[in-house]
Amino acid sequence: MNRERTMPTNISFKSNRVIINGVVVRAAIFARFFVAEVQSELNGNYYLIFYKNALIYGEQLEKVLKGSFIAKMLKEGIVLDAQHPLLPVLIPSNALSIPAKNKLFQHLERNYSPLEIPCISAALDSFFSPEQLIKPIETIFFHHRRNGSFFKAYQSIRILTDLSPSLKKLNALLQSREYSAYSSFYSTSSLSEIQKKDPLYAEFHCFMKRKNTEYFQMLEKILSNENRDAERLLLWIEDKGNRTHESIKSQTELALKSIPLENWILTLTYAGMNPYKSLPEARTFLEQLLRDEQYEKAAIALFPFMDDLPAEYHPMLNEIWKQVDAEFVFAHLNEFLLLHQQVAQENDPNQSEQRVLQLTTKLMEEHDLTVVCEKLKPIQKHFPHSLILRKINEMASLIENPDKMMELGLFFADFNQYDQAIECFFWEMELKPADPAPVRQLYKMYQRKGMMDEASAYQQIYTQLRSEQQSGLSS
Repeated sequence: MNRERTMPTNISFKSNRVIINGVVVRAAIFARFFVAEVQSELNGNYYLIFYKNALIYGEQLEKVLKGSFIAKMLKEGIVLDAQHPLLPVLIPSNALSIPAKNKLFQHLERNYSPLEIPCISAALDSFFSPEQLIKPIETIFFHHRRNGSFFKAYQSIRILTDLSPSLKKLNALLQSREYSAYSSFYSTSSLSEIQKKDPLYAEFHCFMKRKNTEYFQMLEKILSNENRDAERLLLWIEDKGNRTHESIKSQTELALKSIPLENWILTLTYAGMNPYKSLPEARTFLEQLLRDEQYEKAAIALFPFMDDLPAEYHPMLNEIWKQVDAEFVFAHLNEFLLLHQQVAQENDPNQSEQRVLQLTTKLMEEHDLTVVCEKLKPIQKHFPHSLILRKINEMASLIENPDKMMELGLFFADFNQYDQAIECFFWEMELKPADPAPVRQLYKMYQRKGMMDEASAYQQIYTQLRSEQQSGLSS
């Protein structure tokens, strides 16, 4: 995706009473969890774990440990890189503060259910030892068991099997005969029955098996019922087999409830979907950019689909082609060559020639003639009748010929390249010191450059040479 259209996702959070500012460089969703890798301004990379949009914990880590829950999220979750347009939507807007490590489990007890705490604890295995995590989980397990809530005791451990390899030793607690019926329930019951009895497990199970249509649909239903729209959109984007015109339309309706149209167009573009073929709203967005004279922004929005745009966009392309400056064109030359192909039949030849002149002049300001010719090669086949390009080719053929400096200097003057023209006319004057023609061109070049003293001096020399020449003819 074009980086010109994306801004860094900044984030600030408090850690040990210190405000940390950074940029989110990577993130991942894994069911109810969200992890953000934050590159801080001074202190390396932090990893922040969120659960249901609330910041649970985070620390600075040198690397992600293999087999950790964070590693699992980044491998098996829905991963967003720094350029993903939906990344800012997932970062909570409220002030963020990492809870004190020594009080974290008390914090979890106050804010989450006993069935959620083991699951949350499993996600923290990058920050705590297995022994530190097992203790609160066992406390919850035996509490349920003492109260006769054997199914809840089973639930609290069952979900950990697939989440955290470092906590698998807890599975030994479930080997007792009294839990066999519950084990059978999970292995033989339908997905909807499991979801009714254990929605937490069902969501994680569906997420991990989301490539399967049944699990995908159940997960989509869960997210819909809980109004987790951003996650629904990411789930749909990941499912590349379901990018029909109708699905794009329905997902657009969902997205525009909370996301600006521009961000949604960016999101579809990022995902490789052409919004300009599917969304009438996209055309409205482009038309507004052109009314606001934001031609470069409009061009960047269209670049990814330059060879796959409906015909009704051609007038917009034509307007962009006429309005953007030469520097921008050369920064995006390949895209503009495609743009030209789209609008060539609709272009006035004079406008095209004027555009080529602007591009060529811009190049000549920054490069020598050899480089200019090389850079213009891709353009020449698109403008086979351009007089400007023919002139450039002719100039290239003269550059090594000392007898053609006068002619070459005149060409440079045509492109307003006065310094190069002056060099050529100096060369010509040295070769033909009695010829007033190159001197006349020198005073004209200095005049155009606004260097009036130099222009006046060469005008006097020209007048003298011209007078001597006429005297010689009369004698």
